[in-house]
Amino acid sequence: MTLLIMITLTSISLLLAAADTIPTTLDGPFKPLTRRFEPSLRRGSDDLPMDHPRLRKRNVSSDFPEQIALALSTPTSMWVSWVTGDAIVGKDVKPLDPSSIASEVWYGKEKGNYMLKKKGNATVYSQLYPFDGLLNYTSGIIHHVLIDGLEPETRYYYRCGDSSAPAMSEEISFETLPLPSKDAYPHRIAFVGDLGLTSNTTTTIDHLMENDPSLVIIVGDLTYANQYRTIGGKGVPCFSCSFPDAPIRETYQPRWDAWGRFMEPLTSKVPTMVIEGNHEIEPQASGITFKSYSERFAVPASESGSNSNFYYSFDAGGVHFVMLGAYVDYNNTGLQYAWLKEDLSKVDRAVTPWLVATMHPPWYNSYSSHYQEFECMRQEMEELLYQYRVDIVFAGHVHAYERMNRIYNYTLDPCGPVYITIGDGGNIEKVDVDFADDPGKCPSPGDNIPEIGGSCPLNYTSGPAKGKFCWDRQPDWSAFRESSFGHGILEVMNSTHALWTWQRNQDVYKEDSYGDQIYIVRQPTICISREADEGREKSGGDKSRVSSITIPMFICIFFICLACTSRSIVFGHDI
Repeated sequence: MTLLIMITLTSISLLLAAADTIPTTLDGPFKPLTRRFEPSLRRGSDDLPMDHPRLRKRNVSSDFPEQIALALSTPTSMWVSWVTGDAIVGKDVKPLDPSSIASEVWYGKEKGNYMLKKKGNATVYSQLYPFDGLLNYTSGIIHHVLIDGLEPETRYYYRCGDSSAPAMSEEISFETLPLPSKDAYPHRIAFVGDLGLTSNTTTTIDHLMENDPSLVIIVGDLTYANQYRTIGGKGVPCFSCSFPDAPIRETYQPRWDAWGRFMEPLTSKVPTMVIEGNHEIEPQASGITFKSYSERFAVPASESGSNSNFYYSFDAGGVHFVMLGAYVDYNNTGLQYAWLKEDLSKVDRAVTPWLVATMHPPWYNSYSSHYQEFECMRQEMEELLYQYRVDIVFAGHVHAYERMNRIYNYTLDPCGPVYITIGDGGNIEKVDVDFADDPGKCPSPGDNIPEIGGSCPLNYTSGPAKGKFCWDRQPDWSAFRESSFGHGILEVMNSTHALWTWQRNQDVYKEDSYGDQIYIVRQPTICISREADEGREKSGGDKSRVSSITIPMFICIFFICLACTSRSIVFGHDI
């Protein structure tokens, strides 16, 4: 009994120590904090050259797979994608024949022993610019194979390619995620956005890989191929700038192939889920958009009841993810909204307690860049996310980091989601350093217009910013912001607690150094998702603070006190 008491006391002490060093959202709302850009650092860097060792093609034969990537399908199936053949850039380009090479994946639970084999489909796409002086592009052969029958939390070994060529990849391995359950979660979930291919991107991805994630979420803006002309020369320094004397916004599609090679050491071993950003639009003269994004990435659209690759959902253990499209119709009368409502209504919080939404542009953002750019989308969809008690919303677009206090409709709310902007992956457009509340940095309502969709700027009517478009200080809903490149790691501990850590790039060589760290705590007993009788969401939440750790702690205390009748033990710390 004495040993049991000592173990219990030690466990409680560790919990209390952790609570002392790392804050929780129950401690909020937090006083706004800003860490400004460190002037000794460069705001950005150029993209890596196409002949960089991490970007150039390494296979001697064009039949061998490259740009290998994994993506989740269902809890027991996985997409494997890769590219073969040589892409072509020129005035007159002839697409490769997808049927000229097979799409096979061999896989099994033992090295070199592939008991299971699957075949899939292949495709090619073209990016066409029928203008004088512009070059066209046709891709290599893009393969997608769905492998199924996977057991949870199991390591599999696989090879992909065409066995008859023969042209099979080297053996690679991955580990499957837990099945949906309130008691099982991915080891670590990495979040990153607005990557590009700069030296800063290299630092971000290397740092991310060192954290050994079991799942990666990229919140849009992948390659920045649209920063280049079709001949490969750099076009303009920012997406919002126009190409001088150009008939159309150009792209250099080989940057996509370079990005696939650059990411392969990660994506071939860890399932990586993506959502489209504005840099993926890539309009062609015929009006076609998002062609590269649509053809290169396999996502569980049909598996989640979506009719579009621009929005979908999936489960990762006890976490349900909804990936939202900001560059397709998001009106409450549209298909995406109807799909989202249906998807959220089917979520069983007893099985997947955590509900996480992801999109490219942030709804809450205190930087000058993209300030209130997607206010229309917020006004259309925020109520639905609040109604179903989404826990966290991740976004990118702004090239910096920001974490909000829990908020709904610009009002601090203990049952609102925690919004996090993580668009600081390292792209060529540099770090955003100006805040909308800085003197002279407040945009005009018409300055930030989205590439697709309307403009619905909001003039505040209450609070400290009454009658103004921008606050004159950091908004109360902005808990922490910093202009640095980096990435984030979410570690879900149980059905109510998740540890969020943002790691800035300049701390990559520092041990235990974090830019931002907090326990995100769900309060399901307070923030009830729906009334059982009418299926409606309760509006708002109780102001009381209850931690899920508190109840088991008091149980432990009860038994300890019962055993220790000769003395009393008093715990005066409330977590």
